[in-house]
Amino acid sequence: MSAKPPFAHVAIIGLGLIGSSIARAVRDAMPDVKLSGFDADATARATARNLGLADAIADSAADAVVEADLVIFCVPVGAMGKAAADLRSGLKAEALISDVGSSKANVLAELQAALPDHAIIPAHPVAGTERSGPEAGFATLFQNRWCILTPPEGAQSDHVDRLTRFWQMLGANVDLMDPQHHDLVLAVTSHLPHLIAYTIVGTASDLESVTRSEVIKYSAGGFRDFTRIAASDPTMWRDVFLSNKDAVLEMLQRFSEDLTALQRAIRWGDGDALFDLFTRTRAIRRSIIEEGQDDARPDFGRSPS
Repeated sequence: MSAKPPFAHVAIIGLGLIGSSIARAVRDAMPDVKLSGFDADATARATARNLGLADAIADSAADAVVEADLVIFCVPVGAMGKAAADLRSGLKAEALISDVGSSKANVLAELQAALPDHAIIPAHPVAGTERSGPEAGFATLFQNRWCILTPPEGAQSDHVDRLTRFWQMLGANVDLMDPQHHDLVLAVTSHLPHLIAYTIVGTASDLESVTRSEVIKYSAGGFRDFTRIAASDPTMWRDVFLSNKDAVLEMLQRFSEDLTALQRAIRWGDGDALFDLFTRTRAIRRSIIEEGQDDARPDFGRSPS
């Protein structure tokens, strides 16, 4: 006998990669749960209806959340406050509010300001691809991936437990973290790598001595990996960097110092320093694979469904 779903009605606000993947995963793991959704883009709403992503795709956020037990914001972090204010009139008092944003302290503050009378448990499923839109989602996106919950001080344990069970039923591993600590961790593991990727790809594009066709034709594996990251949704990542700017700037300063040390080692032919660094970083890569958090195949070997 399958476990009883922790929520009877889930509303998803934002039907891009993550939102549409949640809808598909809920359909597979909790088929009796009522699903409703909304996206600010009319084309995305039409696509979601054609795909049958939910029982109802509303034409307003407020209509989408009527009678919902769990509301999940899957919008860019910079749009979180407005999205919450737009649906406030449709929420029932006991609805639990969550999100999937990549920064947490700022998001929590925005949601609390817009919805001061509701329980809010922010979340961050650490999963995704470079694709976007309702068609990009797939039900297995969260399988064996981490979802970090960042409950505010004083959060009810029942709310945390129910949201934990929800993500576990979607296949995710769940961890709890302080919002500020989450932002620091993600600044180095996600946000800074994206910033570096955008910079490297932009530098290659701007080189006067290298043509665009040469950049594309002779791209080695490393540069191709950077272009995959740099193909991520520009609106989402613009908002992430502005929302988590303090932690990103702190990590960027540390990276700049380490990069200067590496530059010095190359200039002075310090092969030992280079070898030691590359040995340490190789061990990190092996640890990530051993933890099951990477796979050489596209999308971690999962087939879109």
